[in-house]
Amino acid sequence: MKNNKNLLILYITSFILGISTALPTYINSSFIEDMVSVRAVGLFFLGGYLFTFFAMIFFPILIKKVGNFFSTKLVVLLNAISLLMLVIVKTPLPLFFFFSLLFITSQLLWINMDIFVESFTDNANTGKVRTTFFTFMNLGWIFSPTIASLLVRGENDYSLVYIASAIFAGIFYLVILYYKNKISRSIEYNNFTIKHVFSDFWHDHSLRGIYFASFFLNFFYASAVVYIPIYLNKVIGLDWSVLGIMFSIMLVPFVLFEIPAGIIADKRLGEKEMMTIGAFIVFLSFVLFFSVKSNNPFLWGAILFFSRIGAALIEAMRESRFFKLVDVEDVSHINVLRTSHPLGYLVGAGIGALVLSFYSIEFLFLFSAILFLYCFYFIFLIKDSK
Repeated sequence: MKNNKNLLILYITSFILGISTALPTYINSSFIEDMVSVRAVGLFFLGGYLFTFFAMIFFPILIKKVGNFFSTKLVVLLNAISLLMLVIVKTPLPLFFFFSLLFITSQLLWINMDIFVESFTDNANTGKVRTTFFTFMNLGWIFSPTIASLLVRGENDYSLVYIASAIFAGIFYLVILYYKNKISRSIEYNNFTIKHVFSDFWHDHSLRGIYFASFFLNFFYASAVVYIPIYLNKVIGLDWSVLGIMFSIMLVPFVLFEIPAGIIADKRLGEKEMMTIGAFIVFLSFVLFFSVKSNNPFLWGAILFFSRIGAALIEAMRESRFFKLVDVEDVSHINVLRTSHPLGYLVGAGIGALVLSFYSIEFLFLFSAILFLYCFYFIFLIKDSK
């Protein structure tokens, strides 16, 4: 019961952090595009996530040295500063610096949260705990696009979105400070070298399969977060007032499907089958992104909703399977898994910048669908827990 109460506090903080993280996510690319070309948007994200990847590799060193709680406080303060500075800066170089800082800190905070949650989780309930954690986080994501669309003033004034995100980051900081004794545990971390951890991921088929399944999920998110908003807004012609509602509705599958999927993975089926179904849905969604030319918001809303059913299944099964293989002491392993996020975005943004140099934006989704087929091979490598 004590663990459940502590987990509930962490679930609530993940909801708050989810709102803070999600508020600027779907307007970032449009915000950048007002200052640089659409092709340069991909390069902006490419650079930002390259720095994020390397920051995440070395983040365990900081956690082991100062502890998870102190590193969380430090990172959330830097996150709030980056958000507020984006309201002020107007030239490309400082814009790139603070966007990179925003990307880095946003990812590092979820590693901190992983450690908090895993310290109160036992293997028998891993699927349920991890998917409940992600469901609370995704509840924050559901509300955020609609809130963000209401905060966008005129054609291209996004300042209130970043201010609101900074306010929620501040609330998150105050909550963890108040509940420090409830959520923070003293942990003796394993002192694995980076080389040792990467070797584990490469030689263990399940860890390798989970990592690359996660990579391809984030590769999908790169297209969905960076290029779909631009495509629907600039090419299809849907207004942000409509897109905000659509993006909120499309995230509902993360709330509806992840907890049931986690419970099923704990009690009945293994993770592999549901992950395969999710991957097929994501692949089909890429094909629909390319082929559908209608400007009907209901049709696009249905396609986006369908795509997130697949993403939710992959995400839930990744969490369930991975955290049955590692414990909270394995911070370096947790960290390496999370590098699949910037790496997926890195490759997605890089391919986007390359494809857009020769083709129109919809062809990016066709190329992405072809590359995503490799995801099925890596899912095949995973050894089921059932």
